[in-house]
Amino acid sequence: MRSISAVASSALAAASLLSANAFSPAATVPQRPNSVHPPRIPAPLYSSPADTQPPPPTDEAAYDPPEDAIIQIKPPAMARLVELKQKRDDDPKSSVDPSTPLVLRMGVRNGGCSGLSYVMDFSTEDEIEEEDEVDTYEEEGIRCVVDAKSLLYLYGLELDYSDDLIGGGFKFFNPNAEESCGCGSSFGV
Repeated sequence: MRSISAVASSALAAASLLSANAFSPAATVPQRPNSVHPPRIPAPLYSSPADTQPPPPTDEAAYDPPEDAIIQIKPPAMARLVELKQKRDDDPKSSVDPSTPLVLRMGVRNGGCSGLSYVMDFSTEDEIEEEDEVDTYEEEGIRCVVDAKSLLYLYGLELDYSDDLIGGGFKFFNPNAEESCGCGSSFGV
């Protein structure tokens, strides 16, 4: 029978032998030749797992905005509005005639972090009032409507769209705002 000190000393010797071999070149795991497994190059990250190509550059001449437009709709925002109109028109449950334009009503209401917040909703042609200002995009089938009270706050606003995972959606860039909150959906004058 071996003594406890003999067992401890042989265990210590084995441990030191293992630790010495763990860092020696002979103890490394053999590598497979590169012809079997070529080096892996990481792919660039995009906003969605479905994205395989970088987003295409936006074409500023993608549509023809009215010269005196109240709200400047950027090409990505217009593309998203056209996409929403197409979904509405293709919906078999929709009773709307596809030739009917998509009416986007934009306005301002009290509230939000900075005092005023943006309101954006779909409307119908029947709900357009005489005092409303209307920008018409004939070719795209879009009408942008701003009520008279909101006109003062929204004149010159740029509407953009981003499909980023975090913070994506419609974006408002308002030259009339003296302050705005971090979320971008409210402002102050």
